[in-house]
Amino acid sequence: MDLPHRPKRIVIPPIWFALGLTAIFLFDRFFPPSNFSGPVAVGLGVVLILLGLASAISAAGLFRKADTGIVPFSEATTLVTSGAFRFSRNPMYLGMVFVLLGTALIVGSAAGLLVAPIFLLIIQYRFILDEERMMHDVFGKEFEEYRSRVRRWL
Repeated sequence: MDLPHRPKRIVIPPIWFALGLTAIFLFDRFFPPSNFSGPVAVGLGVVLILLGLASAISAAGLFRKADTGIVPFSEATTLVTSGAFRFSRNPMYLGMVFVLLGTALIVGSAAGLLVAPIFLLIIQYRFILDEERMMHDVFGKEFEEYRSRVRRWL
C-alpha cells in the first residue's frame, strides 16, 4: 500500500539510465567534432563500467537478500547498510553513473560525458531526496545515524 506522501514515478531509474546510454550514442553520432579516442580512455571506460556493474549488482543482491523493496518507493522493510552501502547510500544509482561515464569514454564522446552528471541530478531530485524522506519516516533514528556516517554518493 502506497501512502499519499510516497510519490509514484512512471519513468523509473533504469529507464533514465537507458535514455542516458541512448543519448551518449546519439552524441557520438551527431556531434563527431567533440569525439576523442585512445587506449587510456577505453581502459578507464572498461574499469568504470566493471566497477559500476559490480556496485549496482551487488547492491541489488543485498536488497534481495534482505527481502526489502528494490523498486523506488516500494515498501522498505530493512535498512541495508552492508556491502557497497558502507561507502555510498546509493550504490545502485552510483553504479549507473559509472557505467554512463565508462560508456562515454569507450565511445569517445566528449559531449557524452555530460550525460552522467545530468543523470545524477535527475536521479537525485526525482528519486533520492524523496526516498531519503521515506527512509527517515520508516527507520527514523537508525536512518539518521546511517546518513551521518555514509555519504549520498561517495
